[in-house]
Amino acid sequence: MLVDHPIKSFLDDDFLLKTDTARRLYHDYAKAMPIIDYHCHLPPDQIAADKRFENLTQIWLYGDHYKWRAMRTNGISERYCTGDASDYEKFEKWAETVPYTMRNPLYHWTHMELKNPFGVETILNPTTARDVYDACTEQLSGLSTRALLRHFNVRSVCTTDDPTDSLEHHQKIADDGFEIKVLPTFRPDKAMAIDDVPVFQAYVKRVGEVCNQEIRTLEAYLECLKQRHDYFGQMGCRLSDHGLETVYAEPYTDAAVRVIFQKLLFDVALSKTERLQFKSFMLDRFAEWDWEKGWTQQFHLGALRNNNQRALRTLGPDTGWDSIGDFPQARPLARFLGGLDNRDQLAKTILYNLNPADNEVIATMIGNFNDGSTPGKIQFGSGWWFLDQKDGMERQINALSNMGLLSRFVGMLTDSRSFLSYPRHEYFRRILCNLFGNDIENGELPNDIDWIGKLVQDICYRNAERYFGF
Repeated sequence: MLVDHPIKSFLDDDFLLKTDTARRLYHDYAKAMPIIDYHCHLPPDQIAADKRFENLTQIWLYGDHYKWRAMRTNGISERYCTGDASDYEKFEKWAETVPYTMRNPLYHWTHMELKNPFGVETILNPTTARDVYDACTEQLSGLSTRALLRHFNVRSVCTTDDPTDSLEHHQKIADDGFEIKVLPTFRPDKAMAIDDVPVFQAYVKRVGEVCNQEIRTLEAYLECLKQRHDYFGQMGCRLSDHGLETVYAEPYTDAAVRVIFQKLLFDVALSKTERLQFKSFMLDRFAEWDWEKGWTQQFHLGALRNNNQRALRTLGPDTGWDSIGDFPQARPLARFLGGLDNRDQLAKTILYNLNPADNEVIATMIGNFNDGSTPGKIQFGSGWWFLDQKDGMERQINALSNMGLLSRFVGMLTDSRSFLSYPRHEYFRRILCNLFGNDIENGELPNDIDWIGKLVQDICYRNAERYFGF
């Protein structure tokens, strides 16, 4: 006999929460916790200026390569993604695409971001596009960048900044007395990106200009970068970040790297081993500086970037042409972390993988180098980029639970350029509470709501608060 089951409303208060216990954990424990956004790409100049956006497209579609990828796949011309179409024309094409994103996380995120902060619960499609656009745009006059951070209960934000950045916008934010901490993160990828030698030479020159000296030796280069690292520390920085295919751990000598640096300055071709040696040397120096200052180092591993050369030439990087790579991770990670640990110079570390096949590799690797100095010293970072969706988050949480201590996890981050992306923390919290709720109701965990509720709150906020010490 067929049994009728009521169909739940889309995106209701119990969205993603399948059990009574999950609902209780989310609503009573997780929902109201503040946010520490310890890794994002928010533009600090917009926070410094307390920018107000003219329309929904500007705050929602500008720079969002997730949406651009979906639009391109839906047959939308580049003119409506990164081209010269009007803001409303671009929004219309996004609204045309949204109904085709069902079962892609963009469908959830889109409607979560309309609901919070705008209170718009209309399903976005071509028929509703004009009303949604007008309703949200009207509210933007009162939703400046700082107002949005307050609205989402954000306590700290860590932006992503090149060593040569002046950090003038961070200084202005601090001088203004803005109650939410907006701190820089040291991202020195360009300082070791030697595969394009002319670009690297230009970067070396830029580093020298910032430090008011001409760089002719490896020692001078390191001295300038160390000055910048120190300056970032003075400005409140507590984290570094590296976006790499894999970490570098090629054996080297200091003397060999000095010669390699001279070859780079004078256009002498390098072997593959020499390139790896230079990158390994630089990565070690950055790691040692982080350890000296008590910072946390982050490694985002496994992206295969800029696959479309035509698009790279015309649009530049970070415009939606990257994918998951299948690089070997375990052995170089073990050599790199093990070398630092052997010298007693291993800083707190967060490892993020982009290939889900590496989940268990990372989840077991972190256990090799936790030394009892602080809970969860080496962290398996939250589902990143292509994995920051329901399935990816669940797989990361399950791998960490099986191989390590989920209870010591520092939780979710935004990793976004958009001020409307904070509902992703709500998404993560609902998924987390649903997993715990299922285990309790299945008898796999005790019905100790007070203790498990505390663990949920720790993962959502308190672990990060303690770990980073902002």
